[in-house]
Amino acid sequence: MSETHPAVRALQELVRHPTVADRDPARTDPAPFVALRASLAEHFPLLHGLERVEVEPHALLVRWPGRSAEGPVVLMAHLDVVPAEGRWTHPPFGAEVHEGAVWGRGTLDDKGAVVGICAAVESLLTEGFVPARDVWLSFGSTEEVSGTTAADAVAELRRRGVRPWFVLDEGGAVAAEAFPLVAAPLAVVGVTEKGVTSVELVAEGAGGHASTPAPGGPTARLARAITALEAAPLPLRAPAPTLELLRRLGPHLPAPLRPVLARADRLAPVLTRVLRAAGAEAAAMVRTTVAVTTLSGSPALNVVASTARAGVNLRVMVGDTVEEVLAHVRRTVGPGIRLEVVERNEPSPVSPWDDAAFALLERITGELFPDAVPTPYVMMAATDARFFTGLCDRVYRFTPFRMTKAQRATIHAADEHIGVADLLAGVDWYRRLVQELPA
Repeated sequence: MSETHPAVRALQELVRHPTVADRDPARTDPAPFVALRASLAEHFPLLHGLERVEVEPHALLVRWPGRSAEGPVVLMAHLDVVPAEGRWTHPPFGAEVHEGAVWGRGTLDDKGAVVGICAAVESLLTEGFVPARDVWLSFGSTEEVSGTTAADAVAELRRRGVRPWFVLDEGGAVAAEAFPLVAAPLAVVGVTEKGVTSVELVAEGAGGHASTPAPGGPTARLARAITALEAAPLPLRAPAPTLELLRRLGPHLPAPLRPVLARADRLAPVLTRVLRAAGAEAAAMVRTTVAVTTLSGSPALNVVASTARAGVNLRVMVGDTVEEVLAHVRRTVGPGIRLEVVERNEPSPVSPWDDAAFALLERITGELFPDAVPTPYVMMAATDARFFTGLCDRVYRFTPFRMTKAQRATIHAADEHIGVADLLAGVDWYRRLVQELPA
């Protein structure tokens, strides 16, 4: 049975290790990471017989020698996960199989990809296969907290003079229900990603007893600032990858709409407004987004806050800059609110989708997922891939798993799960990719 496949058992064991990283490394429990690395070695012994470079803390960099060391490829994923909050139907670290799926934190983000890559490599090593060019595996352990393990892997590759042909990390998927009026799933390959920038809005005042509140206190000013941000979205824009996605969708739309997307370049202003109205996923494709994520104020119900804070996560669209976005936030929240920048990242460079590397990804995807529409797109989330853009001009973001719209909504939320058949199809995809690397 597919549910007893070695790749499924490996994923179950990895999920049972709660590898939750913290932005403060001192607060990260190392024990689950140590146990996970031991599980990886147990399930994939031939892979662990290859040249391994330890990238602390707990990350892994592996070189699989090919017939040529020129133009290697890098396959990436990450070992850490976000906390399992909310109400789960099945235990978040139980990795139980129900209704043909493995349920648990990390099944989609991103231990499924770790297992997909490792299972593909292990099976090819078992067969004595030698790839046409070197294959590097880079598994970071701090992706979810914007840590440095991926950057450390890049530094090691640069020290060795490695210049990859392309890099492939997590990202888009074979996504069902991804676009209005399009029945076919979209195999979206991220050719760039938005820049992730986080700030805190801070309002300060005298504080005092809640029985004698003064008007315009920190919490009131902070509330007005948040409401103002919500009411003042950044301008719409459609970068080149989004226009290419729209062109590729044209033949899959009802006949009256096809000519419109065929002229996507000229009709970009109209199409961006349509996407804005088509739901959260589509709207995020056409503008820098602003999300208020954390709030804090007084430590007690009967005390007026002397300081109130709101964390704001900004995803900076290709074509915008961090400075432009920060200036917009400052103008919008107005005086009396201090802006503290926690982290800042510009959007990534755009990788080509008109050359042999992307064509290889597109062809294999089309062969293994013939109902899907392969297309470039702008990835909304941040990945470790962004650290590799200074090392390689072709950095792609694609996870070869089918995902429903409901499944995609469980990433970083409750009830994350991956179909067993979808996991095994992903293993096949990674196998084919390595097998068909050109000399």
